[in-house]
Amino acid sequence: MAVLYFDTMTTENFSNQLLIAMPTLLDPNFHHAVAYICNHDEEGAMGIIINQPTDVVLTDILEHMDIDDYREQTDQVFLYRGGPVQPEYGFVIHHNNPLDRWDSTLTMNDEIAVTASRDIITAIAHNTGPKESMIALGYAGWGPGQLEREIADNSWFLGPVSHDILFHLPHDQRWQKAAESSGIDLSRLSVLSGHA
Repeated sequence: MAVLYFDTMTTENFSNQLLIAMPTLLDPNFHHAVAYICNHDEEGAMGIIINQPTDVVLTDILEHMDIDDYREQTDQVFLYRGGPVQPEYGFVIHHNNPLDRWDSTLTMNDEIAVTASRDIITAIAHNTGPKESMIALGYAGWGPGQLEREIADNSWFLGPVSHDILFHLPHDQRWQKAAESSGIDLSRLSVLSGHA
């Protein structure tokens, strides 16, 4: 039986990592959630949940935004519930192409960026957007030190991000796969709160 202990004495930046809910985290907003951490600093953290699809399709958003002349397949692009904060705002996690110039982009690394502007949604609608992307409504937020405390309390653990998990894996497999990529077997996991 595996037991996890987290060292809370070190301070590190959790940006560009996956935040994976422990099986014991029962909050309905985060039960079995996997969040992509977009920002983490002394003011707190922001993440986008990547494994909670909604019944909202891209066509719904395009009509709401008065974007016309979109490709027919937009009714097959389901949006994700990015988190409980500001669900009226959309965020696109996408492949980072340095030649693209979106209005409001946070570059995470050479391969991944997060954009929150109308122009990328329009480009996706016209099939001229990033080659890989996922769209989420809302985000998850943590105040100063809150995420560090929740990790120390064994509500979450961190894992490496991968294109496969973000863009290709079916949503219902992402929690398990994210844990496995961190070397965690969720079926054998026993959690005890504590510090290393």
